[in-house]
Amino acid sequence: MDTLDKLKILSGSARYDASCASSGSSRSGGAGTLGNASTGGICHSWSDDGRCISLLKVLLSNDCRYDCAYCVNRSSNPVERATFTVEELVNLTVRFYRRNYIEGLFLSSAVVQSPDCTMERMVAVVRRLREEEKFFGYIHMKVIPGSSRELVRQAGFYADRLSVNIELPSRDSLNRLAPQKQKESILKPMAFLGETISANRLERKKSRKVPRFSPAGQSTQMIVGASPESDHRILLLSQGLYKKMNLKRVYYSAYVPVNRDSRLPVLAKPPLNREHRLYQADWLLRNYGFSADEILSEEHPYLDEHLDPKASWALRHPEFFPVDVNRADYAALLRVPGIGVTSAKRIVAARRYAVLTPDGLKKIGVVMKRARYFITCSGRPVERLFDKPALIRQKLLTAETLPAPQSLKQRQMSFFK
Repeated sequence: MDTLDKLKILSGSARYDASCASSGSSRSGGAGTLGNASTGGICHSWSDDGRCISLLKVLLSNDCRYDCAYCVNRSSNPVERATFTVEELVNLTVRFYRRNYIEGLFLSSAVVQSPDCTMERMVAVVRRLREEEKFFGYIHMKVIPGSSRELVRQAGFYADRLSVNIELPSRDSLNRLAPQKQKESILKPMAFLGETISANRLERKKSRKVPRFSPAGQSTQMIVGASPESDHRILLLSQGLYKKMNLKRVYYSAYVPVNRDSRLPVLAKPPLNREHRLYQADWLLRNYGFSADEILSEEHPYLDEHLDPKASWALRHPEFFPVDVNRADYAALLRVPGIGVTSAKRIVAARRYAVLTPDGLKKIGVVMKRARYFITCSGRPVERLFDKPALIRQKLLTAETLPAPQSLKQRQMSFFK
């Protein structure tokens, strides 16, 4: 099997990792054309400053010794198997980079022989890229649960980001659907990474000569819908991981049925809307000062399918509103639907010089079709519906279904379509 055949198999096997999404494009140029799109595992991720980064997303191997119920690469599946050598994967990454297909590498793997054996090969790939090929592109590398601390430590000095997939939200589900994996083998490297990343940042404040350790932090992934845990349970776990493991991101992956197994639920389609709502709730945890128990509770364990979590919280807490945008502090502004982190900062800055009005709020980025039901401007309400949450809910749902008005530029462009 040549390298390109392996690439087709191993890039296809990597597509279920939610950390980044495959482009899914195939467009080959010929003589006299400009550009070429490749299907060979090219995916896109986003940097902190908003740049789109093209990555080679691939597995080292899909020849797994584990038999997890939900995984397409489980050992009992009759799928075509392939394994890159270290040299093949290094050369492939360099060739793709030189052709300007990619800016970095996203490397994961099934468990070949043992966690340490697999991790050792993956570390060898990133070491050769950094030391021999002088490759300074972005590298995101998966840590194999159960591998030694020393291999994890070595990986951290070569990769920009490391991640250990927690996969399932509870020990019971892990034991039932992935019995060869142990919760401790997942949490131990996560804790080690969190501690080492924090320690490295402190050392670098003292001396810039200290080499960076996983400078883009660590992340993890959870499968949503393969096990019976509620959204509340999932958010509580995510909240704990952010606080205890120094985690950068939790990725949520809607369960895609790829195997027939009595332990798995029968779904008509992947729960993509649930995944979307969990990402919105996760954003509230990380950036808006919400806790998991504020967003959901034992009495209300699932996110609203029709409204975003922030609007749902607002409708359940009418006593918090209305919020006066000319007097409320930053934390209170963040609780208002339609006001985000950027617009809240702009409100705090702008009201030092002038009294804010509804028109002024719209100009600085507040989504007034949502915020209007929850705010006052110097005591003057925009909408007098604070004590009617059912009516507000109906109006919010109606606003979500209305088509957005076209701008002048959009209307002009429509003539050329």
